[in-house]
Amino acid sequence: MLLKAADPSEGVSIEMTPMIDMVFLLLIFFLVATTFHQSEREMQIALPVASASEPISALLQELVVNIDGEGKLFVGGRNVSVEDLQVIVSEAVAGNPDQKVTVRGDRHAAYAHIVSVLDVCKGAGIQEPYLDTVVTGG
Repeated sequence: MLLKAADPSEGVSIEMTPMIDMVFLLLIFFLVATTFHQSEREMQIALPVASASEPISALLQELVVNIDGEGKLFVGGRNVSVEDLQVIVSEAVAGNPDQKVTVRGDRHAAYAHIVSVLDVCKGAGIQEPYLDTVVTGG
């Protein structure tokens, strides 16, 4: 039996079929895994009652305070007063001492409105409120 040597004029080729098969298998795996994860949370089960129930691990949710050009405060899409903001931030800090707060002030808002929000944050125990800005193209 004679073996024929490969013709050097033929270029090296990569078979794409196995690669495409693997990509589709991975895609199917991740789709199925995601579906199982969602179905676990959607199961209709009767949870037991506890006197002090709360999640075992509290997710760190960022509190965003928006200040419009007229100085109105908005938290979660609701217009709130400074007093309401004090209550909201104090309750958030009581539930999570590492609470993060982002202050987004309109560029036309008076600085006094932004300072009042920062003052509420500091008074409630937020050590480093984050001031949101936009990066200019440079």
